[in-house]
Amino acid sequence: MITQPANHMTKEEFIPFPKMARLSRECIITEKIDGTNAQILITDDGGVFAGSRTRWITPEQDNFGFAQWVKEHQDELRELGPGRHFGEWWGKGIQRNYGLNERRFSLFNVKRWGGLESGRPACCHVVPMLYQGEFETDSCYAVLDQLERFGSRAAPGFMKPEGIVVYHVAAGIAFKKTIEKDQLHKSQQ
Repeated sequence: MITQPANHMTKEEFIPFPKMARLSRECIITEKIDGTNAQILITDDGGVFAGSRTRWITPEQDNFGFAQWVKEHQDELRELGPGRHFGEWWGKGIQRNYGLNERRFSLFNVKRWGGLESGRPACCHVVPMLYQGEFETDSCYAVLDQLERFGSRAAPGFMKPEGIVVYHVAAGIAFKKTIEKDQLHKSQQ
């Protein structure tokens, strides 16, 4: 019977098993927009930085013009306040294009930025919230069916939306489900 950790481990290195969130809790389902992941960092001293999903970008080393757009709108974007603001950069020339003649930045945090009184800058959109309530797979499939039948809510009239993002509030994690080829890894599509 082992009564103490192995010699190379100390009691201070004990790692408890993490708590588990209950599945039947609040979730928020939003439209998954097919563009490119982007972020804006506003520092406490008012600095404004642009990033992609994997790196910081600049107008000289850009990602579909997002860093240039951030530079052009930096005064307005400071209204977002200090912190990281994640979203999707999408529209003309990016992935599905959505029939748009311009590009848009849509924030992911619908609870913070979704209301008319949210105070978000006019240059920023918000991903459409399609459902809020207790997590149920039936709700996910119903929302997907609505998107497939009636088209994108982010770009009304566009009939090939990508899918949904399900954010499980208690777990603090998001899952995506696409309308087409959901079983395939993105690199296989």
